[in-house]
Amino acid sequence: MIPVLVADDHGFIRAGVEAVLRGTRFSVVATTASGEETLDAIKTHDPAVVLLDINMPGMNGVQALEALRERGDKRPVVLLTAEINDRQLISVMRAGVDGIVSKDGAEEGLVEVLEKVHAGQKAIEPNFLQRALDLSLRPDSQGPLAKLNPRERKIAALVARGMRNRDIGAELGIGEGTVKVYLHTMYQKLGIDNRTELALLAVNEQEG
Repeated sequence: MIPVLVADDHGFIRAGVEAVLRGTRFSVVATTASGEETLDAIKTHDPAVVLLDINMPGMNGVQALEALRERGDKRPVVLLTAEINDRQLISVMRAGVDGIVSKDGAEEGLVEVLEKVHAGQKAIEPNFLQRALDLSLRPDSQGPLAKLNPRERKIAALVARGMRNRDIGAELGIGEGTVKVYLHTMYQKLGIDNRTELALLAVNEQEG
């Protein structure tokens, strides 16, 4: 049997993967729910393939992959993802991910992907490859906030000044709830999680 580690913070996903692999050459030897747990479990269980959810609490899948590669570990890693933003996609491609599988419909193609990466091949869906290529051809001179529209860039600048949502809303003539909606959209566009990261990006752009 080929040992596989499954990292996902949702128990039903872990159970689903185990069900899909039942009766195949692959066997789940460990399951984890965070990047930190995953790195420890890889040392303990030495799986032949790591199946890694991209969004987990604490250290996420992208960071776990990067940490794994930084310590010289080249074993096959397959990302299992419901969605992946542009920054995450570029990061995992640079880190040498071996496969990317969408959670939607993964039960049909997962075993084939594991077979490919275990044999030393890449198993990345064409749409991800094309998207990564398109992103790599974009000029980087536009700054970290290039994806934001003018209103969003203004909000980012106000966040960088330390203003609260209520004050930002007052400044722009919109409600506090609307500011929250804008911020959520901006986090998604930029591949970040909170206003501190947004403020840092805005400051970096101003300095640039």
